Order: sequence, then structure tokens, then C-alpha cells
Amino acid sequence: MTDDTDQRHKDKMAKKKAARDRLMVRKQGAKGLLMVHTGPGKGKSTAAFGMALRSVGHGFRVGVVQFIKGAWDTAERRVLEGFGELVTFKAMGEGFTWETQDRARDVAAATRAWEAAAAMLADPAYRLVILDEINVALRYDYLALDAVLAAVAARPEGQHVVMTGRSAPPPLIEAADLVTEMTMVKHPFRDGIKAQPGIEF
Repeated sequence: MTDDTDQRHKDKMAKKKAARDRLMVRKQGAKGLLMVHTGPGKGKSTAAFGMALRSVGHGFRVGVVQFIKGAWDTAERRVLEGFGELVTFKAMGEGFTWETQDRARDVAAATRAWEAAAAMLADPAYRLVILDEINVALRYDYLALDAVLAAVAARPEGQHVVMTGRSAPPPLIEAADLVTEMTMVKHPFRDGIKAQPGIEF
């Protein structure tokens, strides 16, 4: 690089920094966020568990309720349960709906999971509550969306909530502070590769 190129780059970055500094001066608010991870791509739960680790790193208490996974022995569950009283982890699902093939059973499991989730949402001791795959339960009308939205809206000030799963309903997307849609471009499953430890579970 020439001296002229270096100077142009430095000037450009200085302008960007000044603009960014002006923007950040206006960003002083803080609040408990409702975050939704949805879409057909991989990484919705993984992103939520990354936030759980961040929260634990700050000494914050985390609650996790899984609405689909239940008996599965997942690595994230093992790791997060290792933080003792900082993490409450409840895997309360009975598997995917195509595995159970029993709507009444699925509704009953979702109802039990929601009771645990509602208790966490009402408890100010939890700084982050992860409702993993709840969007699936909402999609199939296993839970009443209005009741879920009301409990989330009434949660303690400063409590963050992450709701994961495909097909998040439009009213949830509207209520959320942050929505990320994971898109699938390629997936090894389509090429005959099964779910693997450390990647999917």
C-alpha cells in the first residue's frame, strides 16, 4: 500500500468513527428484550444458548424450558446444568410432533412446559428466560398465543426472553424487540448426513 492509500483509509475510518460516536450518544436506554429466533435455517437454539453462556458469564440467572426436546441427552443441557444455581434447565417436550403422532399428548406436554415457563417469566430472579421451540407449540395451537404474549408482557422489568422455533406467529413478531430469521442456504442433511454430536446436539 502507498502512503496515499493508507491516508485515504485512515480518513475514511475517522469519518465512520465520528458518525458512529454521534449515533451511540443517542443510545442510552436499556430494557428487558423480547427476542425471537425463527426461520427454516439452523442455529436458532444455538444462538439462544450462546446468550445463556453470556448471561452466566455476567453472573446472571438463566432459565431454560424446552418445548420439544425432552428425553434427549444434549450437550447444551449437560453444560448449562453444570453452572448450578445460575441455570435452571427444564427439558419438557416429548419429541417432534411427527414422532408422537398424538395431539392430546403433545398439548399436555406443551401445557406442562408452559406452566414451568410462566413461573420463570414471573420470577425477577431470572435475568434471561429461553423458551426453546415454543414457536412450534404456538404454530400447532398447543398453547394460547394471547396467554403467552400476556405473560411475556407482564414479566419483571429487565428480564430478557428468547423464543425459538420455526414459523413464529405474526403477533409475536410484532411484539418482539428483536427478530432474527435464520435462512437455509445449504444443509448436510439433504446430502444424507445425519445429525452429529457437537453440531446438532
